[in-house]
Amino acid sequence: MPWIKVIGLEEATGFLKAQYEAALARAGRIWGIVGIMSQNPRTMKASMDLYSAIMFGSSPLSRAQREMLAVVTSHANGCRY
Repeated sequence: MPWIKVIGLEEATGFLKAQYEAALARAGRIWGIVGIMSQNPRTMKASMDLYSAIMFGSSPLSRAQREMLAVVTSHANGCRY
């Protein structure tokens, strides 16, 4: 299994620290999927922007339906959600 060094909140600076602070404000913690992108904080921001657009943007699906799809997809992929 590959191993990627995650830069923790305590060692984060600059743009990465700002992204971590946004994650904390949004979710109350830094989830693994966010931390794993710590080596490339611009990608982290783009990913979180995409997530926000998918989950909170205009859609014919309700928020609950979108969450359900995310859970089912994660389960099918063997991911812990």
